[in-house]
Amino acid sequence: MRRHLFALIAGLGGAAVLAALGVWQLQRLEWKEGMLAEIEARIGAAPVAVPPDPDPEDDRYLPVRVTGTTGARELHVLVSDKTLGAGFRIVAAFETDAGRRLLLDRGFVPDEAKEAERPPRALTVTGNLHWPDERDRFTPDDDVAGNWWFARDVGRMAGALDTEPVLVVARATEPPQQTIRPMPVGTGGIPNNHLGYAVQWFGLAAVWLGMTALFIRRKTARAGTERPVA
Repeated sequence: MRRHLFALIAGLGGAAVLAALGVWQLQRLEWKEGMLAEIEARIGAAPVAVPPDPDPEDDRYLPVRVTGTTGARELHVLVSDKTLGAGFRIVAAFETDAGRRLLLDRGFVPDEAKEAERPPRALTVTGNLHWPDERDRFTPDDDVAGNWWFARDVGRMAGALDTEPVLVVARATEPPQQTIRPMPVGTGGIPNNHLGYAVQWFGLAAVWLGMTALFIRRKTARAGTERPVA
């Protein structure tokens, strides 16, 4: 037994570390699920007026209702949805009845409707404020001249359409938009892979224990065959 003490300690210690990482991921899972539940509750709360000076952190996902008129110019943001397919988000300036100019994410149109004519329209929009973080080092540069945008960069879009850097993502409109399907804010794009990571760590702990047991078994068997015959 003393001969295998180091292997036993290494096996049990390694498995304990791996199992602890699995437990930590379960704790992270509980935290993430709580956070997602809070975001969902915030998204679905009763809408309010757009604040005079909304904050990108404090007012993210804030449900709002606003009335105004869409601008004639729009930005086309490339998007792919597993149920809708490939297409574009239509982002336009929105002149409110109070005289503010905001960004409005009107929703989704398919590829073939990218260049369809969409004249200015009076709408009452129920939606959520959002400042998406969609750009990383793999995101292509926007083709502004060709009106192909690859991320909803609120600051840059506001500069292009001469609006406040405030984006309202439509959830519903009155009257309904016949040719544009709203793509409302949700938690579907927020990653939550902690359960999968936990399973991986627990699986590695089980494999580590199994390999340790196999190693000790083989060492024991080899020692038995090498024992001198009296």
